[in-house]
Formats: sequence, C-alpha cells, structure tokens
Amino acid sequence: MDLNADLGESFGSWKMGDDAAMFQLVTSANVACGFHAGDPITMLDSCRAAYELDVTVGAHVGYRDLAGFGRRSLDASFDELFGDVLYQLGALDGVAHAVGASVDYVKPHGALYNRLVHDAGQAEAVVAAVSAYDPGLPILGLPGSELLKQAREAGHPVFVEAFADRAYQADGTLVPRSQEGAVLHDVDAVVERAVRMATKGEVVAVDGTVVQVRPDSLCIHGDTPGAVEMAAGVRAGLVAAGVELESFA
Repeated sequence: MDLNADLGESFGSWKMGDDAAMFQLVTSANVACGFHAGDPITMLDSCRAAYELDVTVGAHVGYRDLAGFGRRSLDASFDELFGDVLYQLGALDGVAHAVGASVDYVKPHGALYNRLVHDAGQAEAVVAAVSAYDPGLPILGLPGSELLKQAREAGHPVFVEAFADRAYQADGTLVPRSQEGAVLHDVDAVVERAVRMATKGEVVAVDGTVVQVRPDSLCIHGDTPGAVEMAAGVRAGLVAAGVELESFA
C-alpha cells in the first residue's frame, strides 16, 4: 500500500504544513506545481527531499487559483485547462530532473480533483495534457471517476486513491469541505479507517453505508492540524496490521 500526502504547498514567506516531517512518513508526495500553491524554491526543496528519502514524486496539478488554494471550481475551457496542466507538469518535471528525481505520476488537486469525478469535458482536457507530455504517465484518482475512466481508455496506468482523513458519501465521493465533519481529526479513528481501507478495501460513509474503495494509495492531507501525528499513526497502524508500504508508481 502506498501512503501519500499533498506537500510542497508553501508559497514565498507563507508556510503550509511540516513538509520535513511528512517526507519521513510517506512513500509518495503530491507536489504542488505553482498554480494552487507552491513556488520554484518550494518545488526544488520538495524534489530534493523526495530524492534523498526515496519518496516518489507526483505532480499535484490544480486550477490556476493561488488565492483560493485551488479549492474553487473554475469553468476553464479545454485549451485553458490543457495548457495549465501541461505547464505545471513541465515545471515540476524540470525541477525534479535538475536534482536527480522525476515526476512519476499525476494527481489533480482540490476542486479540480472533485470536478473530474463527473465532468467529462474537463477530464478530457486533463488526460489530453498528460498524454501529450508523457503517454505512459500513471494517473491517481477517485475510483469510478471520469478522470480514471478516460485515462484508462487513453492507455495510462491508473491507480485508485482513498482518503483516510476525509468523510465519504454513500456514492463513494467525498463529503464537501463546506460541510461540517468533512475532514476527520481524531487520530485513532483515522488510523482505524486507514487499516480497514488497506486490508478490507472499504470505508463507512456518513450514513452508515459500507462503500467499496479498494485503494492502491491512501492519502493523508499535509495541511490539516496534527497532520504529522496522524500520518505517523497511520503508518504505524498499517505496519502493525502487516501492510507493506511501497509506492504504487
């Protein structure tokens, strides 16, 4: 099982999360590419840390929305989204290569990630951009999403993600962050969910429905309070349950 986190999200003098500690705990890092968060120095530091700690780097592409942290859905045209994703991939991959690392998968961020569950047009633009850059690049996303459907049809390796620290709806989508209880903060509860996801491939939704997720990768958000403690607990819980941790990519 892969354990991933959204990292490299600081910008200038504004710091987000404890990346130094999180890089010690994950097997894959979704690194911001400068559009929803991150900047060239942060990308450089992130790629160096990943290379030194043998953590796989993924391009965490998002809407061009620094002010909203990429959590506002945008009605971008095909060409806008195609160009934006291509730009982000090239930027992070260039930085990664300069320090001996590489971008080994793509995971959309925030509002774009959620929109690509159902929006076929935006999914088409994202998949087309990734294909134009590297037709063999793996794509990580939510099971049953339009993104993974189109990526699979385009010949990309696809991998399924589940969120140990997010609440789920009965249809397998995430509870919107605008709703209370969307993000989980109880470490023991998150660890229990992560182990259940990894060993049984399921999660209990907010209405009590048992949802099949069967993930290849589990995400812990690096920007939530107590993220390091939570990631350490999840990692320890998975190891104790006999789950081998390794990057899917």
